[in-house]
Amino acid sequence: MPPSSPPAPIARIADQLAALQGPRRLLVAALLGALVTMALPPFHLLPVLLIAFPGLVWLAAGARSWRGAFLIGWVFGFGHFASALYWVAEAFSVAGVAVWAAPFAVAVLAAACAIFPGLVLLAYHGLIFGRGERSRGFARIAVFASLWTAAEWLRGHVILGGFPWALTGYAWMPSESMIQFASLFGILGLSWVAVFAAAAPATLAWSRRSLIGLTISWLLLVIIAVGGAVRLAGADIADVPGIGLRLVQANISQFHKWQDDLRAAHLERHIALSTEPADNLLSLVIWPETAAPYLLDNEPGIRARIAAAVPADGILLTGAVRSAPTESGGYQVWNSLHAVNGDGEIIATYDKFHLVPFGEYTPFRALLSLAKLTPGETDFSRGPGNQTIRLPGLPPFSPLICYEAIFPGAVVEQRDRPDWMLNITNDAWYGISIGPYQHFAQTRLRAVEEGIPMIRVANTGVSGVVDSHGRVRAMLGLGVVGIIDSPMPGALARPTLYAWWRDWPVFGILLACLAWLLFGRSSTHARAAE
Repeated sequence: MPPSSPPAPIARIADQLAALQGPRRLLVAALLGALVTMALPPFHLLPVLLIAFPGLVWLAAGARSWRGAFLIGWVFGFGHFASALYWVAEAFSVAGVAVWAAPFAVAVLAAACAIFPGLVLLAYHGLIFGRGERSRGFARIAVFASLWTAAEWLRGHVILGGFPWALTGYAWMPSESMIQFASLFGILGLSWVAVFAAAAPATLAWSRRSLIGLTISWLLLVIIAVGGAVRLAGADIADVPGIGLRLVQANISQFHKWQDDLRAAHLERHIALSTEPADNLLSLVIWPETAAPYLLDNEPGIRARIAAAVPADGILLTGAVRSAPTESGGYQVWNSLHAVNGDGEIIATYDKFHLVPFGEYTPFRALLSLAKLTPGETDFSRGPGNQTIRLPGLPPFSPLICYEAIFPGAVVEQRDRPDWMLNITNDAWYGISIGPYQHFAQTRLRAVEEGIPMIRVANTGVSGVVDSHGRVRAMLGLGVVGIIDSPMPGALARPTLYAWWRDWPVFGILLACLAWLLFGRSSTHARAAE
Protein backbone atom coordinates (compact mmCIF):
# COMPACT_ATOMS: atom_id res chain seq x y z
CA MET A 1 0.00 0.00 0.00
CA PRO A 2 1.51 3.41 -0.94
CA PRO A 3 2.42 5.62 2.09
CA SER A 4 -0.19 8.19 1.09
CA SER A 5 -3.02 5.68 0.72
CA PRO A 6 -5.88 6.23 3.18
CA PRO A 7 -6.59 3.69 5.93
CA ALA A 8 -8.71 1.02 4.26
CA PRO A 9 -11.58 0.85 6.82
CA ILE A 10 -12.09 4.62 6.83
CA ALA A 11 -11.90 4.87 3.05
CA ARG A 12 -14.41 2.03 2.75
CA ILE A 13 -16.90 3.78 5.09
CA ALA A 14 -16.47 7.06 3.19
CA ASP A 15 -17.06 5.34 -0.15
CA GLN A 16 -20.12 3.52 1.18
CA LEU A 17 -21.66 6.76 2.45
CA ALA A 18 -20.88 8.59 -0.78
CA ALA A 19 -22.50 5.76 -2.76
CA LEU A 20 -25.77 5.84 -0.82
CA GLN A 21 -28.75 6.93 -2.85
CA GLY A 22 -32.47 7.48 -2.35
CA PRO A 23 -34.19 7.00 1.00
CA ARG A 24 -31.15 5.34 2.62
CA ARG A 25 -29.00 8.41 1.99
CA LEU A 26 -31.68 10.70 3.45
CA LEU A 27 -32.20 8.48 6.48
CA VAL A 28 -28.48 8.45 7.26
CA ALA A 29 -28.32 12.24 6.82
CA ALA A 30 -31.20 12.73 9.27
CA LEU A 31 -29.62 10.39 11.84
CA LEU A 32 -26.28 12.18 11.56
CA GLY A 33 -28.05 15.49 12.11
CA ALA A 34 -29.76 14.16 15.22
CA LEU A 35 -26.35 13.16 16.57
CA VAL A 36 -25.34 16.84 16.66
CA THR A 37 -28.12 17.46 19.18
CA MET A 38 -26.52 14.92 21.50
CA ALA A 39 -23.37 17.07 21.64
CA LEU A 40 -25.31 20.11 22.87
CA PRO A 41 -26.71 20.89 26.32
CA PRO A 42 -27.83 19.09 28.37
CA PHE A 43 -26.26 15.90 26.93
CA HIS A 44 -22.74 17.16 26.15
CA LEU A 45 -21.72 14.01 24.24
CA LEU A 46 -19.09 15.94 22.31
CA PRO A 47 -17.43 12.90 20.59
CA VAL A 48 -20.56 12.27 18.50
CA LEU A 49 -19.53 15.26 16.38
CA LEU A 50 -16.63 13.10 15.16
CA ILE A 51 -19.27 10.88 13.58
CA ALA A 52 -21.79 13.47 12.44
CA PHE A 53 -19.61 15.93 10.51
CA PRO A 54 -17.24 13.49 8.77
CA GLY A 55 -20.34 11.52 7.79
CA LEU A 56 -21.90 14.66 6.34
CA VAL A 57 -18.75 15.50 4.38
CA TRP A 58 -18.62 11.97 2.94
CA LEU A 59 -22.32 12.05 2.06
CA ALA A 60 -21.75 15.37 0.29
CA ALA A 61 -19.06 13.75 -1.87
CA GLY A 62 -21.74 11.54 -3.37
CA ALA A 63 -24.06 14.37 -4.38
CA ARG A 64 -24.49 14.41 -8.17
CA SER A 65 -26.01 17.87 -8.47
CA TRP A 66 -26.52 21.05 -6.53
CA ARG A 67 -30.08 19.92 -5.78
CA GLY A 68 -28.81 16.68 -4.32
CA ALA A 69 -26.24 18.55 -2.19
CA PHE A 70 -28.89 20.93 -0.85
CA LEU A 71 -31.20 18.02 -0.03
CA ILE A 72 -28.48 16.22 1.95
CA GLY A 73 -27.81 19.35 3.99
CA TRP A 74 -31.49 20.09 4.48
CA VAL A 75 -32.30 16.58 5.71
CA PHE A 76 -29.25 16.64 8.00
CA GLY A 77 -30.49 19.97 9.40
CA PHE A 78 -34.04 18.69 9.76
CA GLY A 79 -32.83 15.72 11.82
CA HIS A 80 -30.81 18.06 13.99
CA PHE A 81 -33.42 20.74 14.59
CA ALA A 82 -36.38 18.40 15.00
CA SER A 83 -34.52 16.66 17.82
CA ALA A 84 -33.08 19.86 19.31
CA LEU A 85 -36.36 21.82 19.22
CA TYR A 86 -38.98 19.17 20.01
CA TRP A 87 -39.72 21.02 23.25
CA VAL A 88 -41.54 23.71 21.27
CA ALA A 89 -44.48 21.30 21.15
CA GLU A 90 -44.78 21.57 24.94
CA ALA A 91 -45.90 25.18 24.61
CA PHE A 92 -49.03 24.16 22.71
CA SER A 93 -50.01 21.69 25.41
CA VAL A 94 -49.35 24.24 28.16
CA ALA A 95 -51.31 26.96 26.36
CA GLY A 96 -54.14 24.60 25.43
CA VAL A 97 -54.12 26.14 21.95
CA ALA A 98 -54.36 23.88 18.88
CA VAL A 99 -52.56 21.01 20.57
CA TRP A 100 -53.07 18.97 17.40
CA ALA A 101 -50.78 21.46 15.60
CA ALA A 102 -47.80 20.96 17.93
CA PRO A 103 -45.99 18.34 15.79
CA PHE A 104 -46.57 20.46 12.70
CA ALA A 105 -45.12 23.52 14.44
CA VAL A 106 -41.96 21.61 15.34
CA ALA A 107 -41.73 20.27 11.80
CA VAL A 108 -42.18 23.71 10.22
CA LEU A 109 -39.62 25.31 12.53
CA ALA A 110 -37.13 22.48 11.92
CA ALA A 111 -37.73 22.69 8.17
CA ALA A 112 -37.11 26.45 8.16
CA CYS A 113 -33.91 26.14 10.22
CA ALA A 114 -32.74 23.24 8.03
CA ILE A 115 -32.60 25.55 5.02
CA PHE A 116 -29.31 26.89 6.34
CA PRO A 117 -27.41 23.57 6.49
CA GLY A 118 -28.90 22.98 3.05
CA LEU A 119 -27.31 26.21 1.82
CA VAL A 120 -24.01 25.13 3.39
CA LEU A 121 -23.96 21.92 1.35
CA LEU A 122 -25.10 23.79 -1.74
CA ALA A 123 -22.24 26.30 -1.48
CA TYR A 124 -19.77 23.58 -0.50
CA HIS A 125 -20.73 21.50 -3.53
CA GLY A 126 -20.32 24.50 -5.82
CA LEU A 127 -16.93 25.48 -4.45
CA ILE A 128 -15.45 21.99 -4.26
CA PHE A 129 -17.05 20.19 -7.20
CA GLY A 130 -18.49 23.02 -9.26
CA ARG A 131 -15.76 23.01 -11.92
CA GLY A 132 -15.33 19.30 -12.14
CA GLU A 133 -12.53 19.39 -9.54
CA ARG A 134 -12.38 17.27 -6.45
CA SER A 135 -10.18 19.38 -4.19
CA ARG A 136 -9.15 17.55 -1.04
CA GLY A 137 -7.30 18.45 2.09
CA PHE A 138 -7.73 20.83 4.94
CA ALA A 139 -8.61 23.82 2.80
CA ARG A 140 -11.77 21.89 1.96
CA ILE A 141 -12.55 21.25 5.63
CA ALA A 142 -11.77 24.84 6.60
CA VAL A 143 -14.16 26.09 3.94
CA PHE A 144 -16.83 23.65 5.14
CA ALA A 145 -16.47 24.90 8.74
CA SER A 146 -16.55 28.52 7.56
CA LEU A 147 -19.68 28.01 5.49
CA TRP A 148 -21.35 26.27 8.42
CA THR A 149 -20.47 29.15 10.74
CA ALA A 150 -21.64 31.76 8.25
CA ALA A 151 -24.96 29.91 7.97
CA GLU A 152 -25.33 29.96 11.76
CA TRP A 153 -24.81 33.73 11.70
CA LEU A 154 -27.39 34.03 8.93
CA ARG A 155 -29.92 31.92 10.82
CA GLY A 156 -29.42 34.16 13.85
CA HIS A 157 -30.44 37.21 11.84
CA VAL A 158 -32.97 36.09 9.22
CA ILE A 159 -35.79 33.88 10.53
CA LEU A 160 -38.44 36.24 11.93
CA GLY A 161 -35.88 38.52 13.54
CA GLY A 162 -33.31 35.78 14.04
CA PHE A 163 -33.19 32.43 15.80
CA PRO A 164 -29.61 31.66 16.94
CA TRP A 165 -30.67 28.63 18.97
CA ALA A 166 -28.68 25.36 19.17
CA LEU A 167 -25.52 26.78 17.61
CA THR A 168 -22.81 24.13 17.35
CA GLY A 169 -20.36 26.04 19.56
CA TYR A 170 -22.50 25.38 22.63
CA ALA A 171 -21.11 21.85 22.58
CA TRP A 172 -18.10 23.28 24.44
CA MET A 173 -20.12 24.46 27.46
CA PRO A 174 -18.87 21.72 29.85
CA SER A 175 -15.32 23.09 29.50
CA GLU A 176 -14.79 26.41 31.27
CA SER A 177 -11.37 26.63 29.61
CA MET A 178 -12.65 26.15 26.06
CA ILE A 179 -15.48 28.65 26.32
CA GLN A 180 -13.01 31.45 27.18
CA PHE A 181 -12.36 31.52 23.42
CA ALA A 182 -15.75 33.29 23.17
CA SER A 183 -14.19 36.37 24.78
CA LEU A 184 -12.23 36.72 21.51
CA PHE A 185 -14.48 35.33 18.77
CA GLY A 186 -17.88 34.76 20.40
CA ILE A 187 -20.11 31.73 20.00
CA LEU A 188 -19.49 31.67 16.24
CA GLY A 189 -15.78 31.27 16.86
CA LEU A 190 -16.54 28.29 19.06
CA SER A 191 -18.77 26.89 16.31
CA TRP A 192 -16.03 27.19 13.71
CA VAL A 193 -13.52 25.42 15.93
CA ALA A 194 -16.01 22.64 16.76
CA VAL A 195 -16.96 21.96 13.14
CA PHE A 196 -13.39 22.23 11.83
CA ALA A 197 -11.97 19.84 14.44
CA ALA A 198 -14.92 17.43 14.17
CA ALA A 199 -14.93 17.32 10.36
CA ALA A 200 -11.15 17.03 10.07
CA PRO A 201 -11.13 13.20 10.41
CA ALA A 202 -13.00 13.06 7.09
CA THR A 203 -9.66 13.75 5.41
CA LEU A 204 -8.37 10.37 6.61
CA ALA A 205 -10.50 8.81 3.87
CA TRP A 206 -8.43 10.67 1.28
CA SER A 207 -4.81 10.20 2.38
CA ARG A 208 -2.69 8.98 5.28
CA ARG A 209 -0.83 12.26 5.06
CA SER A 210 -3.95 13.84 6.48
CA LEU A 211 -2.79 12.59 9.87
CA ILE A 212 -0.43 15.55 9.97
CA GLY A 213 -3.19 18.04 9.32
CA LEU A 214 -5.51 16.25 11.72
CA THR A 215 -2.89 16.48 14.43
CA ILE A 216 -2.47 20.19 13.76
CA SER A 217 -6.24 20.77 13.88
CA TRP A 218 -6.55 19.05 17.24
CA LEU A 219 -3.47 20.85 18.50
CA LEU A 220 -5.51 24.01 17.91
CA LEU A 221 -8.00 22.71 20.49
CA VAL A 222 -5.18 22.17 22.98
CA ILE A 223 -3.91 25.70 22.43
CA ILE A 224 -7.40 27.14 22.95
CA ALA A 225 -7.95 25.08 26.10
CA VAL A 226 -4.56 26.03 27.56
CA GLY A 227 -5.17 29.67 26.73
CA GLY A 228 -8.53 29.48 28.46
CA ALA A 229 -6.99 27.84 31.52
CA VAL A 230 -4.38 30.61 31.72
CA ARG A 231 -7.12 33.21 31.45
CA LEU A 232 -9.07 31.57 34.26
CA ALA A 233 -5.95 31.28 36.42
CA GLY A 234 -5.72 35.06 36.43
CA ALA A 235 -9.45 35.59 36.88
CA ASP A 236 -9.47 36.96 40.40
CA ILE A 237 -12.20 39.59 40.23
CA ALA A 238 -13.63 40.91 43.47
CA ASP A 239 -17.36 40.86 44.11
CA VAL A 240 -19.18 44.18 44.16
CA PRO A 241 -19.10 45.27 47.82
CA GLY A 242 -22.34 45.81 49.71
CA ILE A 243 -24.63 44.13 47.15
CA GLY A 244 -26.55 41.07 48.31
CA LEU A 245 -28.79 39.31 45.78
CA ARG A 246 -31.74 37.02 46.31
CA LEU A 247 -33.04 35.12 43.28
CA VAL A 248 -36.55 33.70 43.71
CA GLN A 249 -37.64 30.59 41.80
CA ALA A 250 -41.25 29.83 42.75
CA ASN A 251 -41.76 26.98 40.24
CA ILE A 252 -45.33 27.81 39.24
CA SER A 253 -46.66 25.73 36.36
CA GLN A 254 -47.81 27.63 33.30
CA PHE A 255 -51.15 25.81 33.42
CA HIS A 256 -51.93 27.41 36.80
CA LYS A 257 -50.08 30.70 36.38
CA TRP A 258 -52.91 32.90 35.10
CA GLN A 259 -55.89 31.26 36.81
CA ASP A 260 -57.83 34.03 38.57
CA ASP A 261 -58.43 32.06 41.74
CA LEU A 262 -54.70 31.27 42.12
CA ARG A 263 -53.07 34.59 41.30
CA ALA A 264 -53.05 35.83 44.89
CA ALA A 265 -51.53 32.55 46.08
CA HIS A 266 -48.81 32.81 43.44
CA LEU A 267 -47.97 36.33 44.60
CA GLU A 268 -47.82 35.21 48.22
CA ARG A 269 -45.49 32.35 47.33
CA HIS A 270 -43.04 34.84 45.84
CA ILE A 271 -43.34 37.09 48.87
CA ALA A 272 -42.80 34.20 51.27
CA LEU A 273 -39.65 33.07 49.47
CA SER A 274 -38.40 36.65 49.30
CA THR A 275 -38.77 37.21 53.05
CA GLU A 276 -37.10 34.03 54.27
CA PRO A 277 -34.23 34.77 56.70
CA ALA A 278 -30.91 35.57 55.04
CA ASP A 279 -27.39 35.04 56.36
CA ASN A 280 -26.20 38.31 54.83
CA LEU A 281 -27.77 41.68 54.19
CA LEU A 282 -29.88 41.75 51.03
CA SER A 283 -30.12 44.76 48.78
CA LEU A 284 -31.88 43.31 45.74
CA VAL A 285 -34.63 40.67 45.35
CA ILE A 286 -35.35 39.44 41.82
CA TRP A 287 -38.48 37.65 40.60
CA PRO A 288 -38.78 36.03 37.15
CA GLU A 289 -40.65 37.01 34.00
CA THR A 290 -44.36 37.85 34.63
CA ALA A 291 -43.95 36.74 38.25
CA ALA A 292 -46.42 39.42 39.36
CA PRO A 293 -49.69 38.31 37.70
CA TYR A 294 -51.21 41.79 37.84
CA LEU A 295 -51.00 45.07 35.93
CA LEU A 296 -48.86 46.73 38.58
CA ASP A 297 -49.23 50.22 37.10
CA ASN A 298 -52.94 50.04 37.95
CA GLU A 299 -52.74 48.11 41.24
CA PRO A 300 -51.40 50.26 44.11
CA GLY A 301 -52.72 47.74 46.63
CA ILE A 302 -50.76 44.92 45.01
CA ARG A 303 -47.65 47.10 44.88
CA ALA A 304 -48.04 47.80 48.58
CA ARG A 305 -48.16 44.08 49.23
CA ILE A 306 -45.05 43.52 47.10
CA ALA A 307 -43.29 46.23 49.12
CA ALA A 308 -43.29 43.80 52.04
CA ALA A 309 -40.79 41.69 50.07
CA VAL A 310 -38.46 44.60 49.30
CA PRO A 311 -35.26 44.51 51.39
CA ALA A 312 -34.63 47.39 53.78
CA ASP A 313 -33.30 50.31 51.72
CA GLY A 314 -33.29 47.95 48.75
CA ILE A 315 -35.19 47.21 45.55
CA LEU A 316 -37.27 44.37 44.11
CA LEU A 317 -37.24 43.58 40.40
CA THR A 318 -40.14 41.66 38.95
CA GLY A 319 -41.50 40.74 35.57
CA ALA A 320 -45.09 41.77 34.83
CA VAL A 321 -47.37 42.57 31.93
CA ARG A 322 -47.84 46.31 31.38
CA SER A 323 -50.82 47.92 29.66
CA ALA A 324 -51.71 51.40 28.43
CA PRO A 325 -54.68 52.78 26.45
CA THR A 326 -54.28 53.96 22.87
CA GLU A 327 -55.80 57.02 21.20
CA SER A 328 -58.11 54.76 19.19
CA GLY A 329 -59.76 53.44 22.32
CA GLY A 330 -57.88 50.15 22.43
CA TYR A 331 -54.85 49.30 24.48
CA GLN A 332 -51.25 48.20 24.14
CA VAL A 333 -49.49 45.57 26.23
CA TRP A 334 -45.82 45.01 26.96
CA ASN A 335 -43.84 42.23 28.56
CA SER A 336 -41.98 44.27 31.15
CA LEU A 337 -39.60 44.41 34.07
CA HIS A 338 -40.49 46.75 36.96
CA ALA A 339 -38.25 48.03 39.75
CA VAL A 340 -40.27 48.47 42.96
CA ASN A 341 -38.98 50.27 46.07
CA GLY A 342 -39.92 49.86 49.71
CA ASP A 343 -42.80 52.32 49.34
CA GLY A 344 -44.40 50.23 46.62
CA GLU A 345 -43.48 52.71 43.89
CA ILE A 346 -42.37 51.68 40.42
CA ILE A 347 -39.10 53.57 39.95
CA ALA A 348 -38.02 52.08 36.60
CA THR A 349 -39.52 49.97 33.81
CA TYR A 350 -38.02 48.07 30.91
CA ASP A 351 -40.14 46.72 28.02
CA LYS A 352 -39.05 43.65 26.08
CA PHE A 353 -38.17 44.45 22.47
CA HIS A 354 -37.18 41.09 20.96
CA LEU A 355 -40.54 39.34 20.95
CA VAL A 356 -41.18 35.64 20.37
CA PRO A 357 -43.00 35.00 17.06
CA PHE A 358 -46.34 33.26 17.57
CA GLY A 359 -45.73 33.45 21.33
CA GLU A 360 -46.01 37.19 21.92
CA TYR A 361 -47.13 38.31 18.49
CA THR A 362 -48.40 36.81 15.24
CA PRO A 363 -46.18 37.63 12.25
CA PHE A 364 -47.97 38.77 9.12
CA ARG A 365 -51.19 39.06 11.10
CA ALA A 366 -52.96 40.58 8.12
CA LEU A 367 -52.33 37.37 6.19
CA LEU A 368 -52.36 34.72 8.91
CA SER A 369 -55.43 33.99 11.02
CA LEU A 370 -53.40 32.27 13.73
CA ALA A 371 -53.66 32.76 17.47
CA LYS A 372 -50.57 33.44 19.54
CA LEU A 373 -49.82 31.10 22.44
CA THR A 374 -49.86 33.65 25.25
CA PRO A 375 -53.26 34.68 26.72
CA GLY A 376 -55.23 37.42 25.02
CA GLU A 377 -55.81 38.42 21.43
CA THR A 378 -53.69 41.57 21.45
CA ASP A 379 -50.09 41.29 20.25
CA PHE A 380 -47.43 42.50 22.63
CA SER A 381 -45.74 45.77 21.66
CA ARG A 382 -42.00 46.12 21.25
CA GLY A 383 -39.87 48.11 23.65
CA PRO A 384 -37.26 50.60 22.42
CA GLY A 385 -34.28 48.22 22.57
CA ASN A 386 -31.27 47.53 24.76
CA GLN A 387 -31.05 49.79 27.80
CA THR A 388 -28.72 50.31 30.70
CA ILE A 389 -30.79 50.92 33.82
CA ARG A 390 -29.47 52.76 36.85
CA LEU A 391 -31.12 52.29 40.23
CA PRO A 392 -30.16 53.70 43.64
CA GLY A 393 -27.47 51.68 45.37
CA LEU A 394 -26.95 49.24 42.46
CA PRO A 395 -24.43 48.99 39.63
CA PRO A 396 -25.97 49.77 36.22
CA PHE A 397 -27.39 46.70 34.48
CA SER A 398 -28.78 45.47 31.17
CA PRO A 399 -32.23 43.82 31.49
CA LEU A 400 -33.03 40.92 29.16
CA ILE A 401 -36.40 39.20 29.17
CA CYS A 402 -36.71 35.57 28.07
CA TYR A 403 -34.88 34.76 24.86
CA GLU A 404 -33.44 38.25 24.42
CA ALA A 405 -30.38 36.72 26.09
CA ILE A 406 -29.67 34.25 23.26
CA PHE A 407 -28.57 36.90 20.74
CA PRO A 408 -24.78 37.27 20.73
CA GLY A 409 -23.57 40.82 20.37
CA ALA A 410 -27.04 42.24 21.10
CA VAL A 411 -27.42 42.03 24.88
CA VAL A 412 -26.03 45.38 26.05
CA GLU A 413 -26.21 49.03 25.07
CA GLN A 414 -22.81 49.57 23.45
CA ARG A 415 -22.60 53.30 24.13
CA ASP A 416 -23.49 52.86 27.80
CA ARG A 417 -22.09 49.50 28.89
CA PRO A 418 -23.54 48.04 32.10
CA ASP A 419 -21.74 46.30 34.98
CA TRP A 420 -24.00 43.23 34.92
CA MET A 421 -26.77 41.60 32.93
CA LEU A 422 -30.11 40.34 34.21
CA ASN A 423 -32.12 37.71 32.39
CA ILE A 424 -35.61 37.01 33.74
CA THR A 425 -37.54 34.26 32.04
CA ASN A 426 -40.44 31.85 32.31
CA ASP A 427 -39.41 28.52 30.82
CA ALA A 428 -42.45 26.79 32.31
CA TRP A 429 -43.77 26.86 28.74
CA TYR A 430 -41.38 24.05 27.86
CA GLY A 431 -41.99 21.70 30.77
CA ILE A 432 -39.36 19.22 31.91
CA SER A 433 -37.44 19.11 28.64
CA ILE A 434 -34.05 20.00 27.24
CA GLY A 435 -35.25 23.50 26.26
CA PRO A 436 -34.60 25.27 29.59
CA TYR A 437 -31.11 23.72 29.83
CA GLN A 438 -30.29 24.92 26.32
CA HIS A 439 -31.60 28.36 27.25
CA PHE A 440 -29.43 28.57 30.37
CA ALA A 441 -26.30 27.54 28.48
CA GLN A 442 -26.84 30.22 25.85
CA THR A 443 -27.47 32.87 28.48
CA ARG A 444 -24.35 31.80 30.34
CA LEU A 445 -22.09 32.27 27.33
CA ARG A 446 -23.13 35.91 26.95
CA ALA A 447 -21.19 36.56 30.19
CA VAL A 448 -17.98 35.23 28.60
CA GLU A 449 -18.51 37.23 25.39
CA GLU A 450 -19.13 40.51 27.18
CA GLY A 451 -16.95 40.05 30.27
CA ILE A 452 -19.96 40.96 32.40
CA PRO A 453 -21.68 38.72 34.97
CA MET A 454 -25.12 37.31 34.17
CA ILE A 455 -27.84 36.88 36.77
CA ARG A 456 -30.64 34.62 35.57
CA VAL A 457 -33.98 34.16 37.34
CA ALA A 458 -36.44 31.65 35.89
CA ASN A 459 -39.91 30.72 37.10
CA THR A 460 -39.34 26.96 36.95
CA GLY A 461 -35.58 26.97 36.33
CA VAL A 462 -32.84 27.05 35.42
CA SER A 463 -31.83 30.03 37.60
CA GLY A 464 -28.25 30.92 38.40
CA VAL A 465 -25.44 33.36 39.09
CA VAL A 466 -22.75 33.38 36.40
CA ASP A 467 -19.54 35.37 36.78
CA SER A 468 -17.85 37.38 34.04
CA HIS A 469 -15.86 34.33 32.90
CA GLY A 470 -18.95 32.14 32.50
CA ARG A 471 -18.42 30.14 35.70
CA VAL A 472 -21.62 29.17 37.50
CA ARG A 473 -21.46 30.42 41.09
CA ALA A 474 -24.85 29.06 42.11
CA MET A 475 -27.73 27.35 40.33
CA LEU A 476 -31.28 26.11 40.91
CA GLY A 477 -32.26 23.24 38.64
CA LEU A 478 -35.42 22.66 36.66
CA GLY A 479 -38.63 22.10 38.61
CA VAL A 480 -37.22 23.26 41.96
CA VAL A 481 -38.73 25.73 44.45
CA GLY A 482 -36.06 27.77 46.13
CA ILE A 483 -33.91 30.85 46.46
CA ILE A 484 -30.30 31.76 45.74
CA ASP A 485 -28.55 34.27 47.98
CA SER A 486 -25.34 35.54 46.45
CA PRO A 487 -23.01 38.51 46.28
CA MET A 488 -22.84 40.40 42.99
CA PRO A 489 -19.91 39.17 40.85
CA GLY A 490 -17.69 41.89 39.49
CA ALA A 491 -17.23 42.76 35.80
CA LEU A 492 -13.96 42.82 33.91
CA ALA A 493 -12.09 46.10 34.10
CA ARG A 494 -12.16 46.40 30.29
CA PRO A 495 -14.51 45.04 27.64
CA THR A 496 -13.51 41.78 25.98
CA LEU A 497 -12.13 41.78 22.46
CA TYR A 498 -15.42 40.26 21.31
CA ALA A 499 -17.24 43.23 22.83
CA TRP A 500 -15.18 45.43 20.50
CA TRP A 501 -14.98 43.24 17.39
CA ARG A 502 -18.28 41.38 17.53
CA ASP A 503 -18.49 38.88 14.63
CA TRP A 504 -16.21 40.63 12.14
CA PRO A 505 -13.18 38.35 12.78
CA VAL A 506 -15.32 35.30 12.01
CA PHE A 507 -16.09 36.74 8.59
CA GLY A 508 -12.37 37.36 8.20
CA ILE A 509 -11.76 33.65 8.83
CA LEU A 510 -14.39 32.76 6.22
CA LEU A 511 -12.75 34.98 3.61
CA ALA A 512 -9.29 33.65 4.49
CA CYS A 513 -10.46 30.04 4.05
CA LEU A 514 -12.08 30.83 0.71
CA ALA A 515 -8.89 32.54 -0.40
CA TRP A 516 -6.88 29.50 0.71
CA LEU A 517 -9.08 27.20 -1.37
CA LEU A 518 -9.11 29.46 -4.44
CA PHE A 519 -5.38 30.17 -4.26
CA GLY A 520 -4.71 26.46 -4.01
CA ARG A 521 -6.82 25.91 -7.11
CA SER A 522 -4.92 28.60 -9.03
CA SER A 523 -1.61 27.05 -8.05
CA THR A 524 -2.85 23.62 -9.16
CA HIS A 525 -3.94 25.03 -12.51
CA ALA A 526 -0.61 26.78 -12.99
CA ARG A 527 1.36 23.59 -12.29
CA ALA A 528 -0.88 21.62 -14.64
CA ALA A 529 -0.30 24.13 -17.44
CA GLU A 530 3.49 23.97 -17.16
